[in-house]
This record gives sequence, structure tokens and C-alpha cells, in this order.
Amino acid sequence: MTEPDATLRLERLLGTGVRECRGLGGQHGVGHCRATLEDGRVVFAKIASAAAAGAAGDPAGGPAGFEAEARGLRWLGEAGAVPVPEVVGWDEAALVISWLPAQAPGRQAAERFGRDLARMHAAGAQAYGAPWPGVIAGLPLANDPGDSWPEWYAAERLLPFARRARDAGSLAPADVRLVEAVAAGTADLAGPAEAPSRIHGDCWSGNVMWSGGRGWLIDPAAHGGHRETDLAMLALFGAPFLARIIACYQEVTPLAPGWPRRVPLHQLHPLLVHVCLFGEAYRTAALDAARAALAQSP
Repeated sequence: MTEPDATLRLERLLGTGVRECRGLGGQHGVGHCRATLEDGRVVFAKIASAAAAGAAGDPAGGPAGFEAEARGLRWLGEAGAVPVPEVVGWDEAALVISWLPAQAPGRQAAERFGRDLARMHAAGAQAYGAPWPGVIAGLPLANDPGDSWPEWYAAERLLPFARRARDAGSLAPADVRLVEAVAAGTADLAGPAEAPSRIHGDCWSGNVMWSGGRGWLIDPAAHGGHRETDLAMLALFGAPFLARIIACYQEVTPLAPGWPRRVPLHQLHPLLVHVCLFGEAYRTAALDAARAALAQSP
């Protein structure tokens, strides 16, 4: 999409003039830009292609993706814990949020983020899942409500993505059977039962922005889930100062005994998402996580 086209989209959505719009690339079929509005506000915009914006069922760039992100950000922000960008506006064609000036992460910011994250999780959710269609990395994410996390995680997260990867030729039938074995054993593998937490759902290090001395959450796949999922995601691709984040998290809300052994179980779903997105490059990591999860079976 050209910058003039993006400017017109934003002006229609926000009802105000746009002084400048600069493209920043994009991902998952959605263009990104930094725009300065007529009133001086600086915003970040995701803009769908015309084809995606007109496809109501398209999760990446259509209404489902933008609705999930907008509602997820607002829901996480309602906890009054981890800061999130303001949702300036959204429709079937675009999502606009406040611009965050990025800075390097530091120890104190990471420690505060750990405490904030614990408080956000403690805000809770009515059930596992969410009252809107979910999206993760441009892929549809089921959010049907459930009251048992092990059963919900197996049915709504592990099995759909394992079978999607199989259908795409990225996992063999034997690979899917391994994931199915984990899914069948989640009740024994999940540890002590916990009430639904208010989680980000895709909390890898790239979705934590450091700004103003704090860690901010962006690009959520937010839902009621298990709090260990967010912490496992932070570990998956190496969040900075992770040990301090977890230590300060535990100052506010200690984790259940044995939580480190459950990290592979929680990492299995995001690794399956990566298999669906990038093919066999993540196959070994996903299968290793499945085996490590099963190894913790009593």
C-alpha cells in the first residue's frame, strides 16, 4: 500500500487529518506505518490490503484480527498493571494505537515488569478463552470458553495447530500422535489447578516494548489462560533480564511448585504455531517440547 493510500485510510477511520505517514514494512499480510495526526499525536497503524479488509473471515488483516488485538489491548489495560498502548481506533481496514518511543531494556524496568505482569495475571478472567474470535500471528485462534485449563488447552490450542501443521505437510502423522499423547495427558502434566488468569497469550520478548522505564505489552492474543503460559513464552526466545522478571513476579504472586518442569508444556503451543507459519524449521523444537512435557508425567 502506498503512503497516500494509507493516509486516506487513516483519515477516514479517525476523522482527522494526517500530516505525515511513513511506511515501516509489515508482516502477516498487513502493512505498518508511523503517522503524525493533525493534532500532533503520533500513532502506529496496521493497515490491511484491500483484499484482506474486504474478507470478513480473514484473520490476519480483516475484522477478526483487528478486533482481537483492539479488544485484547483494552482488556489487558483494564487490569491497571502492565501498560499497553492506547487503542486510538480500528475497523475492518486498520488498527491505530499510540506510538511508543522505544528504549533499551534495563534491570529496573524488567523488575517492574515482573511485578506488573503478576498483577495483570491476578486480575483474572471469567473463563478460559475470550468473548471474541482470537488471532495469533495471523492465524485463527479458538477462544471458546472452558472451565478446565488442561482440557481447554488440549482442545483449543494443541490439537488444532498440530492438525493444521499436518495438513500443511509440516508434521508427519507420527508427530501428530506425539502431540495427541501430550493433549491426552494434560490433566496429569498441568500441575495444581488455578483459576483463569488474564494473560497476553503471545508474550514472547518481541511483544514486550521497553519505553519510559517500563515494559509495555503489544500484539496480544489475549484471553483467560494459565499464567505460566506467558512466562514460558518469555523464556522461549530469551527475554532480557528474565531471571529478574521471574524473581519479581514471584514476590507478588508465587508460582506453584514445579513450574519450571511445566515450561515445555506451555511452549508446545507457540512452537506448533511456528511450525504452521514457517514449516519444518520448527518441527524439531516442537517435538522436543512434546517429549520434554511427557517426560514429566507422574
